[in-house]
Amino acid sequence: MKKLTAWMLTLMMVLSLPACGSSDAGADSDAGSDSKTEASDESDMAYVKDKGTLVVGITDFEPMDFKDDSGEWVGFDADMAKAFAESLGVKAEFVEIDWDNKIMELDGKTIDCVWNGMTLTDEVTSSMECSNAYCNNAQVVIVPSDKADKYQDTDSLSELSFAAEAGSAGEVELKKLNIECTPVKAQSDALMEVAAGTSDAAVIDSLMAAAMVGEGTGYEDLTYTVGLNSEEYGVGFRKGSDLAASLNDFFASSFADGSLVKCAEKYGVQAAVIEQ
Repeated sequence: MKKLTAWMLTLMMVLSLPACGSSDAGADSDAGSDSKTEASDESDMAYVKDKGTLVVGITDFEPMDFKDDSGEWVGFDADMAKAFAESLGVKAEFVEIDWDNKIMELDGKTIDCVWNGMTLTDEVTSSMECSNAYCNNAQVVIVPSDKADKYQDTDSLSELSFAAEAGSAGEVELKKLNIECTPVKAQSDALMEVAAGTSDAAVIDSLMAAAMVGEGTGYEDLTYTVGLNSEEYGVGFRKGSDLAASLNDFFASSFADGSLVKCAEKYGVQAAVIEQ
Protein backbone atom coordinates (compact mmCIF):
# COMPACT_ATOMS: atom_id res chain seq x y z
CA MET A 1 0.00 0.00 0.00
CA LYS A 2 2.80 2.44 0.89
CA LYS A 3 4.66 1.58 -2.36
CA LEU A 4 1.47 2.16 -4.37
CA THR A 5 0.85 5.49 -2.62
CA ALA A 6 4.41 6.65 -3.28
CA TRP A 7 4.11 5.64 -6.97
CA MET A 8 0.84 7.55 -7.32
CA LEU A 9 2.34 10.69 -5.78
CA THR A 10 5.34 10.46 -8.11
CA LEU A 11 3.04 10.12 -11.12
CA MET A 12 1.00 13.14 -10.00
CA MET A 13 4.17 15.26 -9.70
CA VAL A 14 5.36 14.21 -13.17
CA LEU A 15 2.00 15.06 -14.72
CA SER A 16 2.05 18.48 -13.06
CA LEU A 17 5.48 19.46 -14.53
CA PRO A 18 4.12 21.03 -17.78
CA ALA A 19 2.03 23.45 -15.73
CA CYS A 20 5.02 25.60 -14.80
CA GLY A 21 4.67 28.86 -12.94
CA SER A 22 4.45 30.35 -9.52
CA SER A 23 1.88 27.75 -8.40
CA ASP A 24 4.46 24.91 -8.58
CA ALA A 25 5.87 25.61 -5.11
CA GLY A 26 2.39 25.61 -3.62
CA ALA A 27 1.55 22.35 -5.39
CA ASP A 28 4.72 20.72 -4.10
CA SER A 29 3.97 21.98 -0.60
CA ASP A 30 0.41 20.64 -0.71
CA ALA A 31 1.64 17.27 -1.96
CA GLY A 32 4.12 17.06 0.90
CA SER A 33 1.39 17.98 3.40
CA ASP A 34 -0.96 15.34 1.96
CA SER A 35 1.80 12.76 2.11
CA LYS A 36 2.49 13.55 5.77
CA THR A 37 -1.20 13.35 6.65
CA GLU A 38 -1.59 10.05 4.83
CA ALA A 39 1.51 8.61 6.52
CA SER A 40 0.16 9.65 9.91
CA ASP A 41 -3.19 7.99 9.12
CA GLU A 42 -1.51 4.75 8.07
CA SER A 43 1.29 4.59 10.65
CA ASP A 44 0.95 4.83 14.39
CA MET A 45 4.69 5.38 14.65
CA ALA A 46 4.48 8.36 12.28
CA TYR A 47 1.60 9.74 14.33
CA VAL A 48 3.53 9.44 17.60
CA LYS A 49 6.73 10.89 16.15
CA ASP A 50 4.83 13.76 14.56
CA LYS A 51 3.33 14.88 17.89
CA GLY A 52 6.52 14.13 19.84
CA THR A 53 4.94 12.10 22.66
CA LEU A 54 4.06 8.51 23.42
CA VAL A 55 1.01 8.75 25.70
CA VAL A 56 0.97 5.74 28.02
CA GLY A 57 -2.23 4.63 29.75
CA ILE A 58 -1.58 3.39 33.29
CA THR A 59 -3.02 2.93 36.77
CA ASP A 60 -1.25 3.29 40.12
CA PHE A 61 0.32 -0.15 40.27
CA GLU A 62 3.54 -0.67 42.23
CA PRO A 63 6.08 -1.97 41.17
CA MET A 64 5.08 -1.38 37.54
CA ASP A 65 3.77 2.21 37.48
CA PHE A 66 3.71 4.41 40.59
CA LYS A 67 4.75 7.90 41.71
CA ASP A 68 7.96 8.49 43.63
CA ASP A 69 8.36 11.12 46.34
CA SER A 70 8.84 13.84 43.74
CA GLY A 71 5.60 12.93 41.98
CA GLU A 72 7.30 11.38 38.94
CA TRP A 73 5.93 8.16 37.48
CA VAL A 74 8.45 5.35 37.98
CA GLY A 75 8.42 1.55 38.07
CA PHE A 76 9.49 -1.29 35.81
CA ASP A 77 6.87 -0.51 33.16
CA ALA A 78 7.25 3.26 33.49
CA ASP A 79 11.03 3.15 33.13
CA MET A 80 10.89 0.82 30.14
CA ALA A 81 8.21 3.00 28.52
CA LYS A 82 10.46 6.04 28.91
CA ALA A 83 13.36 4.15 27.34
CA PHE A 84 11.22 2.97 24.43
CA ALA A 85 9.90 6.49 23.84
CA GLU A 86 13.47 7.80 23.84
CA SER A 87 14.42 5.19 21.22
CA LEU A 88 11.65 6.65 19.02
CA GLY A 89 12.90 10.19 19.57
CA VAL A 90 9.85 11.23 21.61
CA LYS A 91 8.93 11.68 25.27
CA ALA A 92 6.74 9.36 27.34
CA GLU A 93 3.67 10.98 28.88
CA PHE A 94 1.69 9.05 31.50
CA VAL A 95 -2.09 9.27 31.89
CA GLU A 96 -4.07 7.49 34.60
CA ILE A 97 -7.04 5.73 33.03
CA ASP A 98 -10.12 3.86 34.14
CA TRP A 99 -8.93 0.31 33.50
CA ASP A 100 -12.40 -0.78 32.41
CA ASN A 101 -12.24 1.80 29.58
CA LYS A 102 -8.72 1.05 28.34
CA ILE A 103 -9.78 -0.12 24.87
CA MET A 104 -12.02 2.91 24.36
CA GLU A 105 -9.22 5.25 25.50
CA LEU A 106 -6.83 3.60 23.05
CA ASP A 107 -9.17 3.67 20.07
CA GLY A 108 -10.12 7.27 20.84
CA LYS A 109 -6.43 8.25 20.76
CA THR A 110 -6.45 9.80 24.23
CA ILE A 111 -3.60 7.34 24.83
CA ASP A 112 -1.20 5.57 22.45
CA CYS A 113 -0.64 2.37 24.40
CA VAL A 114 -1.61 0.49 27.56
CA TRP A 115 1.57 -0.38 29.46
CA ASN A 116 0.63 -1.29 33.00
CA GLY A 117 1.16 -4.94 33.80
CA MET A 118 -1.65 -5.80 31.38
CA THR A 119 -2.63 -9.46 31.18
CA LEU A 120 -2.83 -10.84 27.65
CA THR A 121 -6.44 -12.02 27.81
CA ASP A 122 -8.52 -13.00 24.77
CA GLU A 123 -10.33 -9.65 25.02
CA VAL A 124 -7.06 -7.73 25.00
CA THR A 125 -5.43 -9.63 22.14
CA SER A 126 -8.55 -9.40 19.97
CA SER A 127 -8.97 -5.65 20.56
CA MET A 128 -5.36 -4.44 20.56
CA GLU A 129 -2.12 -4.93 18.66
CA CYS A 130 -0.07 -6.50 21.44
CA SER A 131 3.63 -6.87 22.05
CA ASN A 132 5.27 -10.14 22.87
CA ALA A 133 4.83 -11.23 26.50
CA TYR A 134 7.56 -9.81 28.73
CA CYS A 135 6.61 -10.85 32.30
CA ASN A 136 4.93 -13.79 34.02
CA ASN A 137 2.24 -13.10 36.60
CA ALA A 138 -0.70 -14.63 38.48
CA GLN A 139 -3.85 -13.44 40.21
CA VAL A 140 -3.70 -13.98 43.98
CA VAL A 141 -6.11 -13.61 46.86
CA ILE A 142 -5.30 -11.01 49.54
CA VAL A 143 -6.64 -11.45 53.09
CA PRO A 144 -5.72 -10.25 56.59
CA SER A 145 -2.71 -12.19 57.84
CA ASP A 146 -4.50 -13.39 60.98
CA LYS A 147 -7.19 -15.06 58.83
CA ALA A 148 -4.95 -16.53 56.14
CA ASP A 149 -5.04 -20.10 57.51
CA LYS A 150 -8.78 -20.29 56.82
CA TYR A 151 -8.45 -19.44 53.13
CA GLN A 152 -5.96 -21.73 51.45
CA ASP A 153 -8.04 -23.09 48.54
CA THR A 154 -10.73 -21.85 46.17
CA ASP A 155 -13.51 -23.76 47.96
CA SER A 156 -12.97 -21.65 51.08
CA LEU A 157 -13.40 -18.33 49.23
CA SER A 158 -17.15 -18.41 48.60
CA GLU A 159 -18.02 -16.96 52.02
CA LEU A 160 -15.84 -13.85 51.52
CA SER A 161 -16.76 -10.44 50.16
CA PHE A 162 -14.23 -9.38 47.50
CA ALA A 163 -12.93 -6.20 45.93
CA ALA A 164 -11.19 -6.16 42.54
CA GLU A 165 -10.20 -3.60 39.95
CA ALA A 166 -13.00 -3.13 37.41
CA GLY A 167 -12.12 -4.78 34.10
CA SER A 168 -9.08 -6.54 35.56
CA ALA A 169 -7.92 -10.13 35.23
CA GLY A 170 -8.68 -10.48 38.95
CA GLU A 171 -12.33 -9.62 38.38
CA VAL A 172 -12.43 -12.17 35.55
CA GLU A 173 -11.05 -14.92 37.78
CA LEU A 174 -13.66 -14.21 40.46
CA LYS A 175 -16.42 -14.41 37.84
CA LYS A 176 -15.10 -17.82 36.79
CA LEU A 177 -15.60 -18.94 40.41
CA ASN A 178 -19.09 -17.37 40.48
CA ILE A 179 -17.95 -15.04 43.25
CA GLU A 180 -19.32 -11.52 43.22
CA CYS A 181 -17.06 -8.59 43.97
CA THR A 182 -17.11 -4.85 44.49
CA PRO A 183 -15.46 -3.23 41.45
CA VAL A 184 -12.99 -0.46 42.32
CA LYS A 185 -10.93 1.93 40.20
CA ALA A 186 -7.47 0.43 40.81
CA GLN A 187 -5.82 -2.58 42.42
CA SER A 188 -4.45 -0.29 45.11
CA ASP A 189 -8.05 0.60 45.99
CA ALA A 190 -8.85 -3.09 46.35
CA LEU A 191 -6.05 -3.38 48.92
CA MET A 192 -7.43 -0.38 50.79
CA GLU A 193 -10.84 -2.07 50.92
CA VAL A 194 -9.36 -5.07 52.72
CA ALA A 195 -7.19 -2.96 55.02
CA ALA A 196 -10.25 -0.90 56.00
CA GLY A 197 -12.37 -4.00 56.55
CA THR A 198 -15.00 -2.96 53.99
CA SER A 199 -14.15 -6.11 51.99
CA ASP A 200 -12.95 -9.43 53.36
CA ALA A 201 -10.53 -10.07 50.52
CA ALA A 202 -9.17 -8.78 47.22
CA VAL A 203 -7.67 -10.26 44.07
CA ILE A 204 -4.62 -8.50 42.65
CA ASP A 205 -1.53 -9.28 40.55
CA SER A 206 1.12 -11.38 42.26
CA LEU A 207 3.84 -8.87 41.31
CA MET A 208 1.92 -6.14 43.07
CA ALA A 209 1.26 -8.37 46.07
CA ALA A 210 4.97 -9.13 46.44
CA ALA A 211 5.76 -5.42 46.52
CA MET A 212 2.88 -4.07 48.60
CA VAL A 213 1.73 -6.57 51.25
CA GLY A 214 3.47 -8.30 54.13
CA GLU A 215 6.38 -7.44 56.37
CA GLY A 216 8.16 -4.20 55.56
CA THR A 217 5.38 -2.83 53.34
CA GLY A 218 2.53 -0.39 53.82
CA TYR A 219 0.16 -3.33 54.35
CA GLU A 220 2.01 -5.43 56.93
CA ASP A 221 -1.23 -6.94 58.24
CA LEU A 222 -2.22 -8.37 54.84
CA THR A 223 -0.91 -11.42 52.98
CA TYR A 224 -1.63 -13.40 49.84
CA THR A 225 -2.82 -16.99 49.82
CA VAL A 226 -4.54 -18.69 46.89
CA GLY A 227 -3.16 -18.34 43.39
CA LEU A 228 -6.03 -18.37 40.91
CA ASN A 229 -4.19 -18.65 37.59
CA SER A 230 -0.98 -18.05 35.68
CA GLU A 231 -0.72 -15.38 32.99
CA GLU A 232 1.58 -13.13 31.00
CA TYR A 233 1.92 -9.38 30.61
CA GLY A 234 2.06 -7.52 27.31
CA VAL A 235 1.76 -3.95 26.01
CA GLY A 236 -1.26 -3.02 23.91
CA PHE A 237 -1.43 -0.57 21.00
CA ARG A 238 -4.21 0.29 18.57
CA LYS A 239 -5.22 -2.61 16.33
CA GLY A 240 -2.88 -2.73 13.34
CA SER A 241 -0.31 -0.41 14.94
CA ASP A 242 3.27 -0.71 13.73
CA LEU A 243 4.49 0.30 17.19
CA ALA A 244 3.97 -3.23 18.52
CA ALA A 245 6.61 -4.71 16.20
CA SER A 246 8.94 -1.83 17.06
CA LEU A 247 8.51 -2.55 20.77
CA ASN A 248 9.24 -6.24 20.21
CA ASP A 249 12.53 -5.25 18.60
CA PHE A 250 13.24 -2.90 21.52
CA PHE A 251 12.48 -5.65 24.06
CA ALA A 252 14.81 -8.04 22.22
CA SER A 253 17.71 -5.58 22.08
CA SER A 254 17.15 -4.49 25.71
CA PHE A 255 17.18 -8.10 26.87
CA ALA A 256 20.32 -8.80 24.85
CA ASP A 257 22.26 -5.85 26.26
CA GLY A 258 21.05 -6.54 29.82
CA SER A 259 19.22 -3.23 30.34
CA LEU A 260 15.78 -4.87 30.59
CA VAL A 261 16.88 -7.24 33.35
CA LYS A 262 18.78 -4.46 35.12
CA CYS A 263 15.60 -2.38 35.20
CA ALA A 264 13.63 -5.38 36.49
CA GLU A 265 16.19 -5.90 39.28
CA LYS A 266 15.74 -2.28 40.35
CA TYR A 267 12.08 -3.02 41.13
CA GLY A 268 12.47 -6.63 42.28
CA VAL A 269 10.64 -8.29 39.39
CA GLN A 270 13.59 -9.96 37.64
CA ALA A 271 12.31 -13.46 38.41
CA ALA A 272 9.17 -12.75 36.38
CA VAL A 273 10.95 -11.50 33.24
CA ILE A 274 10.39 -13.59 30.11
CA GLU A 275 13.40 -14.09 27.83
CA GLN A 276 13.08 -12.08 24.62
